[in-house]
Amino acid sequence: MNSIRKAFQGQKAFIAFITCGDPDLDTTVALIRAMDEAGVDIIELGIPFSDPTAEGPVIQAANRRALAGGVTTDKIFDMIRRVRPTVRVPLALMTYANVVFSYGTEQFLQTASEIGVSGLILPDVPFEEKADFAPACRKYGIAYISLVAPTSHDRIAMIAREAEGFVYCVSSLGVTGVRSQITSDVGDMVRRIREVTDLPTAIGFGISTPDQAVCMAEKADGVIVGSAIVKLIGEYGSEAVAPVAAYVRAMKTALRGGA
Repeated sequence: MNSIRKAFQGQKAFIAFITCGDPDLDTTVALIRAMDEAGVDIIELGIPFSDPTAEGPVIQAANRRALAGGVTTDKIFDMIRRVRPTVRVPLALMTYANVVFSYGTEQFLQTASEIGVSGLILPDVPFEEKADFAPACRKYGIAYISLVAPTSHDRIAMIAREAEGFVYCVSSLGVTGVRSQITSDVGDMVRRIREVTDLPTAIGFGISTPDQAVCMAEKADGVIVGSAIVKLIGEYGSEAVAPVAAYVRAMKTALRGGA
């Protein structure tokens, strides 16, 4: 069983996203270690891209800061090599198809596997084009994590049947970002997924508070938070490690039922 799926066993999983290299790769290393110690279950590592179409302004700004600092895919791979031996939780890469294509899909996934990456998320790749990546992911033991959105409708079952690791449920239409409330029927989305697969489900896009996390975790097996964490990093820069660790701890405590 892929380590990403294992992270959901016996608990509601808390998944955190950060953009690698924002504000710099040394801080990224410190953030990964601190979130691991604070109780995160899976960490999504964003490889910055010049045109991150799925992202809202907070994560777009983080991409710009990281790229301006000279971050490259190779430097991120070197950073993961450095941090992986001391981190217990699974790491997944989140980026865009062009980043993987330009690196060379086979080489990208082979390297990712060798350095201990467990999953890949490509939000700009539609289900119909996953064959460009999913077979190579399988070859190297990396879960190709599929996204299901409120607009997926009749395609939900088709996407979920072939999913790996977990099914990423996009809670809201549009781009990533903190939202005051989540209005889409994510419960119905999760129900449709569970009709065809026993893979865990995790809800992302818009979750930022412990109350929202608990509400969404009642419907699914885990929650994903990106923009709220990236916003803290944008505010605190290289001093963000302590506030981010405190945030992760609060969210994980809420998911444990306040224990």
